[in-house]
Amino acid sequence: MCGETHRGFKSHFLRRRADGGAGGAPAYRLPYRDAVNIPSSTEADAQAMRMALVEARSAPVHGDVPVGAVALVGGTMVASRHNERELRQDPTAHAEILALRDAAQALGTWRLSEVTLVVTLEPCAMCAGALVNGRVGRLVFGASDPKAGACGSLYQLCCDPRLNHELPVTAGVLADEVGLLLTGFFAGLR
Repeated sequence: MCGETHRGFKSHFLRRRADGGAGGAPAYRLPYRDAVNIPSSTEADAQAMRMALVEARSAPVHGDVPVGAVALVGGTMVASRHNERELRQDPTAHAEILALRDAAQALGTWRLSEVTLVVTLEPCAMCAGALVNGRVGRLVFGASDPKAGACGSLYQLCCDPRLNHELPVTAGVLADEVGLLLTGFFAGLR
């Protein structure tokens, strides 16, 4: 299920060995790190990422890192948020968490299996955990985050068969444009 968007590559980043490992306990391989950098070529993903970028550009107004997220159901946006950690003084106020909360409220359920979350930056462990626990249907992200990314860079929480839910991940959508926005923001802080 995880690798549906990564055809031609080892799609499950963590796979059980056929022999089950020593003593019958499951054994896991390390993530296939290059698979996360495969860009999506679909126009729908690019269009949704452009909406997330518009949202991300609102974050620096109040001193937050420019990360934006949009939640879609059947191509219709049900939530759109940006980082608000500085604004709210809340460590959990990441764009992804806020968008998931709004989507759950709009849909009247915490089970978000019909939702595609599109976010400009690879989700961290907290946000990836929320995606798994919210049973999100699909994740699309722009730039990888080598320091905190939990969807391929450091960890692969969205595609770990040991967890109760796995979701397909499409990475690298408009990654250059997202990267320019982020590097511009951090260059302005120096």
